[in-house]
Amino acid sequence: MKSNTDMLAYEREQQKSGARYIAGIDEAGRGPLAGPVVVAGVIMPLDDVIDGVDDSKKLSEKKREQLYEIILSKAINVRVAVIDNEIIDKINILNATKQGMLQCIDGLAEADAVLIDAVKLDAKVPTVSIVHGDALSYSIAAASIVAKVTRDRIMSELSAQYPQYNFAKHKGYGTSEHIKLLRQYGPCPIHRRTFIRHFVEL
Repeated sequence: MKSNTDMLAYEREQQKSGARYIAGIDEAGRGPLAGPVVVAGVIMPLDDVIDGVDDSKKLSEKKREQLYEIILSKAINVRVAVIDNEIIDKINILNATKQGMLQCIDGLAEADAVLIDAVKLDAKVPTVSIVHGDALSYSIAAASIVAKVTRDRIMSELSAQYPQYNFAKHKGYGTSEHIKLLRQYGPCPIHRRTFIRHFVEL
């Protein structure tokens, strides 16, 4: 089993280069047909790592919820950006994700280096793009958990507003159930028009 110390290589590299506060950034919700994309940025203390932090996709919902609370209690700083479906439709999902990442970096004023999952970004502080970063970097993994739990909670709240789509279950992703309900009821205000045009007439 991988230990959290195995996930600190990128952070240690930045420390050797003189960085003191290293932020990890990740997103949740680039692929769904509905709802926002949520970006989280965290600066974690690297001398007090949280056991079990990993890519959020590898963790159960219960485990993510537990780790989320511990991450928030231990983090030096946390920032979350929520970019809604209307902006996603207007500027596309990649640019919406980048906008959220830049908002997080702006809110992490003390960060002197930023590790990002996959996305290449020009920012006011040095950034390192790491493919599969949420499985390789402790800081990015912590951010992935914050982003995923935050977005899941948003989708559960929206499910109460639009109960016919069952957003609490599939979180807006293009499951067969979601597509069936989308075709049955048509789109609602939180559906991404640029994503659903393959499934329904607009």
